[in-house]
Amino acid sequence: MVDAAALVAERLAGTPTLHRKEIDELVGKQRAGGVGLWIDLVRVPPSGTWERRRADLFGLAEEWIGAPQLTAAEAVQQLVRRYLAGFGPASMTDITSYTGLAKRELAPALEGLRLRRFRDAAGGELLDVARAPLPDPGTPAPVRFLPTWDATLLVHARRTGLLPEQHRAKIFHTKNPHSLPTFLVDGVVVGTWRHRDGHIELAPFNRLDAANLRALREEADRLAVFHA
Repeated sequence: MVDAAALVAERLAGTPTLHRKEIDELVGKQRAGGVGLWIDLVRVPPSGTWERRRADLFGLAEEWIGAPQLTAAEAVQQLVRRYLAGFGPASMTDITSYTGLAKRELAPALEGLRLRRFRDAAGGELLDVARAPLPDPGTPAPVRFLPTWDATLLVHARRTGLLPEQHRAKIFHTKNPHSLPTFLVDGVVVGTWRHRDGHIELAPFNRLDAANLRALREEADRLAVFHA
């Protein structure tokens, strides 16, 4: 794959753009799909527009946005910093899974960052950026409705705190690869819902107490108005 990327980069050095079809012909369709992992490409305008709907015209990123302003080490630090800002506190396993970098590659970057360190319920270390706001542990989590394929459930690691393992197969299974819309009580998936005939139908996994059921119905009424 590295040699295919080098070949595309060499060709682009002599011409401003290449169509995807030309890249396919140059290195083969199978390898063309992975070239962007090894060289930085951009989709060149005008493409992906009403007049030209296919965004299949590529150029070298440096030709369009300039050379990188960060060193490789600084780029790794920026990647880790932005990940933790969005998803921290997180474990080292979370960070490696998200970035695709090995722990030995991340270690120098982590040493150069000012990080807060915590322990999870099992005693594992969690990392976060300095001074990141954290909610009080006693902060109530209001009921929430999540749509099909919501990114909260489609994270890169299994989050049993959000989706209990005993309910996972009810949401994701081979006969329904798109998942199901779910609703949360106290930050945990406790059932599914659907919009039908102008109303939101609830299908809880277990019996809900009166207060939570009332809150769900109030939120469901607002969701039904949104659908309308």
